[in-house]
Amino acid sequence: MKTLVTGGTGMVGPRVLRMLDKPTVVSRNPDRARQSIGHLAGRIVGWDPLGGPPPAEAFEGVEAVFHLAGESVAEGRWTAAQKARIRDSRVIGTRNLVQGMRQAATKPAVLVSASAVGYYGDRGEEELTESASPGRDFLADVCVAWEKEAYAAEELGVRVVTERTGIVLGAGGGALAKMLTPFKLGAGGPLGNGRQWMPWVHVTDLARLYLHAAEHASIRGPLNAVAPSPVRNSEFTKALGRQLRRPAFMPAPYIGLRLLFGEFAQVLFASQRVIPKVALDTGFTFQYPDIAAALKEILAPAA
Repeated sequence: MKTLVTGGTGMVGPRVLRMLDKPTVVSRNPDRARQSIGHLAGRIVGWDPLGGPPPAEAFEGVEAVFHLAGESVAEGRWTAAQKARIRDSRVIGTRNLVQGMRQAATKPAVLVSASAVGYYGDRGEEELTESASPGRDFLADVCVAWEKEAYAAEELGVRVVTERTGIVLGAGGGALAKMLTPFKLGAGGPLGNGRQWMPWVHVTDLARLYLHAAEHASIRGPLNAVAPSPVRNSEFTKALGRQLRRPAFMPAPYIGLRLLFGEFAQVLFASQRVIPKVALDTGFTFQYPDIAAALKEILAPAA
């Protein structure tokens, strides 16, 4: 399968690239991409997601597109400018990507586009499969608009899958890296009362889910890219504390995190009991279905 990947230099991108055969990578900074992932790519093409569609030659012979690009939601405070970057990088970037497909001489068979469980908003104890309705907060609105732009590719005869990703756990970055320092200092603990559900996924399984979606023609529409065993925040912090051999009993109050992170604190306290129904129904087998095994694989070498 000849493939094109956006966002190849992020946390997930290199894992996806390793599973592909000499993919084309489009990047805002081709020189930096060549230094970091050049050995994983067949070719690297420059593309500014906000500046217009990728060059037509990027799509030559491409059968599958993996769209991972987007501004991090966890970096910095959510100022008006940062929220605009979060939204535009996803909505305008995806619109321009699909426009590139529209202009290409041949169309890919499938587009697997990133999305997020932020689509669902804060839902308490409700079990959320792919058919659940969207939430009504900032991230939910972004995800709805983001997915709408991806589904525009269906007008071109392209099968579209949107992967609603949970908290990605892996070595060398992401949410876990931000949590390690307080835990290693003995100051880790649950967020608030710790009863909120945390939809998570090991980065290896997430990369495998992208390929699973591309290779199974029966999959179209949303796919919850989360582990099959969501945990409450208190369960997660206990498992992390056990793996690090550190206490995990100091709760982080909402007001403190609101002062530290601003509006993003709402995301940390949201409860989302997300179930990967489509993945399970189509035969996907998770390598890391439970949180203890996932944390052991990521942290044991350094513990």
